[in-house]
Amino acid sequence: MVTDVHTHYVPRGWPDLGWPGAPSLRVESEREAVILVGGAEFRRIRHECWDPRVRLESMDADGVDRQVVSPTPVFFGYDRPPAEGVRIARVFNDLALEICDGDRLIPFCQVPLQDPDLACEELDRCLANGHRGVEIGNHAGDRDLDDDGIVRFLAHCADRGVPVFVHPWDMPSGPRLDRWMARWLVGMPAETHLSILAMILGGVFDRVPDTLRICFAHGGGSFAFWLGRLENAWHRRKDVVGVSEKPPSAYLGRFGVDSVVFDERALRLLVDTFGEDHVMLGSDYPYPLGESPAGELVRTAGFLTDGARAKLMRRNAEVFLGC
Repeated sequence: MVTDVHTHYVPRGWPDLGWPGAPSLRVESEREAVILVGGAEFRRIRHECWDPRVRLESMDADGVDRQVVSPTPVFFGYDRPPAEGVRIARVFNDLALEICDGDRLIPFCQVPLQDPDLACEELDRCLANGHRGVEIGNHAGDRDLDDDGIVRFLAHCADRGVPVFVHPWDMPSGPRLDRWMARWLVGMPAETHLSILAMILGGVFDRVPDTLRICFAHGGGSFAFWLGRLENAWHRRKDVVGVSEKPPSAYLGRFGVDSVVFDERALRLLVDTFGEDHVMLGSDYPYPLGESPAGELVRTAGFLTDGARAKLMRRNAEVFLGC
């Protein structure tokens, strides 16, 4: 069962979210639509975002048996009041179940992470309705993943045996980042790196049970390349670097990353750094910056043994998903 742990969906329309400038969809044809944010074009999308038949055809063409189908982060709504955050989550979570109506499409929900108690309640509601995991952003406003409330939510996920997929979002903007898609090419890797630092240096892995199953998107961003710098800083300036009980390298077995790094040298670094048990096939389907065909890098990487390739393509995802 080849499993892609990193894909997204967008419903073909949703109710008014209730505030001026809220995300909306302009449907242009049966196959094309445009996500609008604040009335401005955010992203053009196609029917593979909402049509399960198209998704399944693409999966068959790529040799993928199952997809984890997660929300598109622009709809998280973490900046809204908690009551609105719950409404947004419920709208998209319920629509996701209409798209993921078969065994091959595995729905992950979203939660109002700005309010941990409501996030736990929405997670439990979604699990009862058929969701299999949760996707969260790498921060909620100025609160990183070591925030006490977010840690409480992660502990709840560990207690319920729920896999957590962390995706970067809400990257900084400015003249130097608003060209060349630099927010996606530089900001996303940096945001993911920062969220892993928060988990380690903020002592999250010391506070949550080791039953927490958590995976970071885009190969963990720039973390693998700079682990040595982090390790050096922890030993030389532990007074300011963090509160973790152990050096950063001691936590490598506590989380996974996906494989969507596009280059065999980068994939080798991931496997060398995290171990072949902690890298999973991810494609970022169906967006243009994703890998197509899904899994091509893992399938063709010359350094992988057959056993390691099988882990990346399916076995590690089975452990992550608990099935």
